[in-house]
Formats: sequence, C-alpha cells, structure tokens
Amino acid sequence: MSLQAHYQIPDLPPAGVDLQTPELLRALVAAHRHLAELKGCAASIPNQAILINTLALQEAKASSEVESYVTTQDELFQADLHIAEWISPSAKEVARYREALMHGYERMRQQQGILGNGTLISMFQLLKNSSEAFRTSGGTVLKNERTGATVFVPPQDGDSVQAHMQALERFINDAGDDLDPIVRMALIHHQFESIHPFSDGNGRIGRILCVLHLVQAGLLDSPVLYLSRYINRNKGDYYRLLQAVRDEMPNGEAWQAWVSFMLQGVAETARRAVRLVGDMRSLMAETKQRMRRELPKLYSQDLLNNLFRHPYTRIEFVQRDLNVTRQTAARYLRQLADAGLVREHSQGKHLYFINVPLVDLLSQGETD
Repeated sequence: MSLQAHYQIPDLPPAGVDLQTPELLRALVAAHRHLAELKGCAASIPNQAILINTLALQEAKASSEVESYVTTQDELFQADLHIAEWISPSAKEVARYREALMHGYERMRQQQGILGNGTLISMFQLLKNSSEAFRTSGGTVLKNERTGATVFVPPQDGDSVQAHMQALERFINDAGDDLDPIVRMALIHHQFESIHPFSDGNGRIGRILCVLHLVQAGLLDSPVLYLSRYINRNKGDYYRLLQAVRDEMPNGEAWQAWVSFMLQGVAETARRAVRLVGDMRSLMAETKQRMRRELPKLYSQDLLNNLFRHPYTRIEFVQRDLNVTRQTAARYLRQLADAGLVREHSQGKHLYFINVPLVDLLSQGETD
C-alpha cells in the first residue's frame, strides 16, 4: 500500500449506511438495559471515588495490555502506593493511563460536558509524559505486528490531521442528529483510530474516549465501564473489523458489523461491571458489619471507604483521608490487621496493608 492509497476519512455519520437495522436495534436495547443497570448500581455505592479509583485502575490495566504493557495486580496496587522504587515501567504506563482517564473526566465536567480536542491532547500528554500535540508530519503507518506488512496509512500531513480532528470534535459535541449515543460512540472510536492523531498512545486515548462519551451522553455518571477488557479478549475481531470498514468503504455491512461488535462490547462489559459492583457493595456491607461488631470504637464510614478506595493502603492514606495523626492512623490499621480485616505487609522500610477480600474479588473479575 502506498502512502497515497490511504483510506479516505469520511464525514460522520457515514453516508448511505443504515445504522438502524433490526440486529443493531436489538443490540442497542441490550446495551442500554445493562448500562442503565450499571448506572443505578454504581449510584448505590456511598462514595463514588471508591468505584472511580478502583474500576479505573482495572480499565487502565486492561487497556494497557492491549498495547502489550503487561503488569500483575500486585504490581498495579503496589504502584498505587506511590512508592517510587516499586513502580515498574509497565505499572507506570498503567498508572498514567488512569491519570489520563481521570483528568479527561474532570476536565469534561469542568467544561459543562464538552469533550474537546484540548482535553484529548492533555490526556495524551499525561499518558506519554510528553509536550507533544497532534501529529504535524508524515511517515506514520500501521503495520501487522506479526508480518510487518503495512495494513493502514492514516492522514499524513499536519493540516489534514488537524482538520479531521476539528470535524470529529464537532461530531462528538453536537448530537443534533437522531443517532443513538452508543452508536455514536462506535463511530467516534473508529474515526479517531483512523485519524490516528498522535505519535503514540492512540489506542488507549481512543478507548478513554469511548467511556467519556458515554458519560457525556448521560448514560453513565462516572467512568466505571472498562471496555478494554472486552477488546483485549476479542483483539483479533477488533482489529479485523476496524480494518474491514477501511478496506470495504463505502460498504454499509462493514460499518454495521463494526457497530454491532462495539454494542455487544458495551452490553457484555456493563453486565460484568454490574456483577462486580454488586459484589463490592456486598463486601463493603460485610466489612462494615464486622467492624461495627468487632471494633465498634474504631468504625467510621471514612475508614471503611479508605479500605475500598485503596486495596493496598498506607498509614499516610488513612492519615490524609480521616484527617488524623500518623500515630492514630497507624493504630487504626494495626487494629484492623489484628482483627483479620486487612493483612499487614512490610518491604524494606515501607509498611502497607492489603484488603485481601477486595483484591481477591478484583482478581477474580479478571478471569470470570
């Protein structure tokens, strides 16, 4: 494929493509049902920071694995302790992904729901620890990892990248048509990946864009859907369907197959998230009952929240979250450890405490 033979980025929505076929409408019903259930289930957790912090970390791990940044749960939670010498390069990449996701979510809230190119650029800069913005020069091609063959050539010059991203920004923020927002999400993701506006990290930013658009559309209150796990498990289909739209354009069936794949991903991922959030809620209630029964003078909602916001916690975290002295925070955690509610670990000069049932629950969620 020559650099001149690249896919022509279409206007959105793609002209002449029926995105309301019976199959897609059925898939939409399922996706909306499970998203609505997730939205309601998430709202039942007393402190939303618990879900956002914990589930965003799971999304960050799964999304980074799509790009071959593989880390273990233990490495991930150790990195969340913010002890610099423990953070592996892969765990650092995962931590930056969550930081970028949370930055995008907060910035969108501050801008009254606008999800603009400035937000995408700032997320990329956090993700890659870079001052770069959109690509300004050519030479970017996407290759088959196994064979090295070029499979796709995105827009090459900076003016084209900028123009396409401005058009995409308008489409993201102007829902003046009758497209369902989940269908819009699928179109937005494909368009972003085809423009490929950054020098690196496009896949991860594109997946953040998916969940932020669902929040923007009001289908979720916070970014608690980790679609990357579905993409990771179906990576072959994901890349095949992405490319089929480019190869077969303007074939409507290719677009329909792509949208169907993404709708199925939303439904499946939301269904799993509902189960995980429900299990977390039950575990929180059980831990609360144990604390009240076995450590009635110690129990507080803020302390319980800390144990679930930080699967691996430190004295400093409790000190900060509960606004108590270091001595008091240390005493709280040691009492919890003596009661078997957390497990104490020491490594070198550092001490931390693990909410083992929560870590087991999150680890089980990776394999079910």
